[in-house]
Amino acid sequence: MTSAPLAARLTQVAGPLFFPVTAYGPDGALDLDAYRAHVGEGVAAGAAAVFACCGTGEFHALTPEEFRACVAAAVEETAGRVPVVAGAGYGTALAVQYARIAEEAGADGLLAMPPYLVVADQEGLLRHYTTLAGATSLETIVYQRDNAVFTPETVVELARVDGIAGLKDGYGDLELMQRILSAVRTEEPDRDFLYFNGLPTAELTGLAYRGIGVTLYSSAVFCFVPEIALAFHRALTNGDDTTVNRLLDGFYRPLVELRGKGRGYAVSLVKAGVRLGGRDVGEVRPPLSEPQPAHIKELAEIIERGRAVLRSGNGDGTGHGSGNGSGDPDGAGTGTGTDGGAA
Repeated sequence: MTSAPLAARLTQVAGPLFFPVTAYGPDGALDLDAYRAHVGEGVAAGAAAVFACCGTGEFHALTPEEFRACVAAAVEETAGRVPVVAGAGYGTALAVQYARIAEEAGADGLLAMPPYLVVADQEGLLRHYTTLAGATSLETIVYQRDNAVFTPETVVELARVDGIAGLKDGYGDLELMQRILSAVRTEEPDRDFLYFNGLPTAELTGLAYRGIGVTLYSSAVFCFVPEIALAFHRALTNGDDTTVNRLLDGFYRPLVELRGKGRGYAVSLVKAGVRLGGRDVGEVRPPLSEPQPAHIKELAEIIERGRAVLRSGNGDGTGHGSGNGSGDPDGAGTGTGTDGGAA
């Protein structure tokens, strides 16, 4: 953990937000050596932050002891170079327990995922996240998706809670997000509240979210083809829409169409991509299952087409050059999600 506020560190990001997969060995147990290597590679490649044990990291499949070990390993591997944000979820009591474990393990912040299963009203959601934010000294980012969708009025109240730093949107209603931004800006004009695009394969909607002022986003692609993720991030940041559209057409749209061919592919396909890149991180744990072999082959072909876009020029985010970068959620959650999670 570092002394600098998480919100301040995240507003100075120079790369994608990295949601590492959790590595397992052949016996299904944690492989912390492989996990550390995966985290270290992402940080060295240019990740702006590490979101450990979130959706892509299979938070739902980890015991509290495994969660503690992974968060501590991520903190040790990053060595303060970038912030480490840990997932926290389930009902309020368990979410608080995971938050305290994350704090003890040295995390810099929390990604608060939807409560388990229940569909609560706005008052109940506000109580849940207020309690979670007050349980530790860690700054908390609230994840909107599935059974945790907020009215603008509720987000204004969340923004007033000490310890809640921002909102990650995995719901995808841009009209709602515009109203949320407007309400917080109007009611809390001095509040520096952060917003994140947290949709699966967030790059696909990057232009739309940029249009309403949301520039931070999670990148599951960073896990397995960081050079593409970085080239896209540079292009989006620099307003190089030509490069953005070439990568959308040649890589991201085909990837999203492949992701839609299987349940849980927002996680399992990412993990397959990491293995294709040469890092043995094991398979996903039940209830998720591995992608079909034909789909893994298709993933490999899509990755090669994306790299070909970079090699063909205008893929470096500056409008010229080769764009050969190095390095990198979708993090998702529990609750009533339909796809088993994402970055």
